[in-house]
Amino acid sequence: MKSARRRSREGLVQGLYQWLLTANETADIAAGVLAQDHMARADKKFFQALLPEVIAQSADLDARLQPYLDREASTISPIERAILWVAAFELLNHPETPFRVILNEAVEIAKVFGGTDGHKYVNGVLDKLAAVTRADEVAARG
Repeated sequence: MKSARRRSREGLVQGLYQWLLTANETADIAAGVLAQDHMARADKKFFQALLPEVIAQSADLDARLQPYLDREASTISPIERAILWVAAFELLNHPETPFRVILNEAVEIAKVFGGTDGHKYVNGVLDKLAAVTRADEVAARG
């Protein structure tokens, strides 16, 4: 059973994917995603708080991710890019969420929505970002 937070993260990926492809207004994207059946049991406050923030910080998130990418961020699949943005945003701004939870959620979402080996790419990039942004937490895992 998917958690409410997981459903929100999936909705965020869908919304960010749409934004990457259409550049529609954030409010329109949010309304469309929230109208989907799977969002009925999502953490709507989390979704509504993160969608505009991730969009607003997308250039900064690309810059933070770039050292761990094997190509320019703009050339990454829009799905994987959206997944990376959500996870990077959480790693940077939500220290109350354990980094392992963030990485696991990103990998699982990439398995569902991403390309064949997209989850491996997402995991590798986020593992490196977590080692820098959550160094103490990563070190404590042993």
